[in-house]
Formats: sequence, C-alpha cells, structure tokens
Amino acid sequence: MPTATGPQTTRSLRSPVGLGKAVCVLLGSVAVADVLAIGAGIHSRQVFGDGMADDFLTYDEAGADRADMLFQASGSLQVLTFLATVVVFLVWFRRVRQNAEVFDAYAHSMRPGWAIGAWFVPVGALWLPHRVASGIWTASSPGGSNRPPTPRGLLHAWWAALLCSEVFSRYAEQVYSDAEDRDEILSGFDQVMASDALDIAAAVLAILFVRRLTAMQGERAEERATPVAPPFAAEQTG
Repeated sequence: MPTATGPQTTRSLRSPVGLGKAVCVLLGSVAVADVLAIGAGIHSRQVFGDGMADDFLTYDEAGADRADMLFQASGSLQVLTFLATVVVFLVWFRRVRQNAEVFDAYAHSMRPGWAIGAWFVPVGALWLPHRVASGIWTASSPGGSNRPPTPRGLLHAWWAALLCSEVFSRYAEQVYSDAEDRDEILSGFDQVMASDALDIAAAVLAILFVRRLTAMQGERAEERATPVAPPFAAEQTG
C-alpha cells in the first residue's frame, strides 16, 4: 500500500470552515430524518401490531396504507440526506487531509489520495479511513511536533459509532426483510428503530468530530508564518 515518505506538495492551506459548517448542517438533517423515521416506525408498529392482535378482524386497511407510506417516505428521506452528507463530507475530508499535508507531511502513513479512496476499499474501509483521519489529527494538533497530539478520544468514539451504526443497520434491515410471523415483524420494526437511534448518536459524534478537527486546523494555521488563503481568522468555526 502506498505510504507517505516525505513532503509531497507545496500547496497553500485552504480553509475547511465553510465545508465543515455544511457537513454539520447535513449531519443534523440526517439526525432529523432518523427522528422522523423512528416516529413513523412507532406508528407503523402500533398499526400492524393492533391488526395482528385480533387476526386483522378490525384491521384498518386505509390507516395501514397511510402508515406504510409514511414509513417508506421516511426511509427515502434518510437515504437522500445520507447521500448528500456523504458527498460533502468527503470533500471536507479531502480538504483537511490536504491541509494536514502542509502542516506535517511526515505525520501520515497514507498518501493524500486515500482521503477519498480509503472509503471505497472492500473490507479495508473498516479501518483505512480511520488511519487517514488519525494522520490528519496528528498533523493538525496545535503546537505540531512541539507538543503531544490532541487526545484522540473523540476521533475513536466517532469511528466506533460509525462502524456500529453501519453494521447494526445492515443487521436490522435483514431482520426486517426476513420477518414473516407477528413476533418477527414487530421485532423487525424494533430493530430498525434501534438502528435509527444508533445512527443519531453516530451523527452527533460526527458533528463534534468535524467541528473539533476544523477548529484544530484553524489554530494550527494561525501558528504558521506562511500566508493562509483564505485567512482562517476571518471565519468562525461555531
């Protein structure tokens, strides 16, 4: 696997603040979509649970259709917000990786192009993006080589939550799609809603990670004597 062996570029720093704000807004929209999906899931579970309780003798088909439509619509909203977030996040992630190369080209075990490519490697995507992020975190720590890197607790928590959310989401979808009898169907709804709740936690940690790393790069840029374009000091990281 290609690794970084020294300075690879003389490019100027570019502020990640605007992209970071956009990512945080989109991550917020992902969390909102998950909340709506949980609400739709609770409603659908109640409708179908009540119907199955008496063998559908008093089943409200119109109400069930509305519940199913709402459930499906919430799922579509989740997909749309997720895809939009992925695109902007990758652009931001590439930006902070490029800046990190300027801060300290020796802090990385992987070349800059892996900031995008690492996410699309089968199986390797389970750890390669974290490896890239670790190098960015080290290079972006204020004080550079003069001080220890900023504690990585938030970095590790974000990555663990992301992996848990992705793995459990696939499990929940499988349980839901394979459900046949009453208990299995109700369990399927429960698993999907639990997956949505875990996704909310992952989104919150991702927001904290993006905000922290963006702020770190702002602080690191201020320490440098070389010009920064555009100036980090002119932007807010809140």
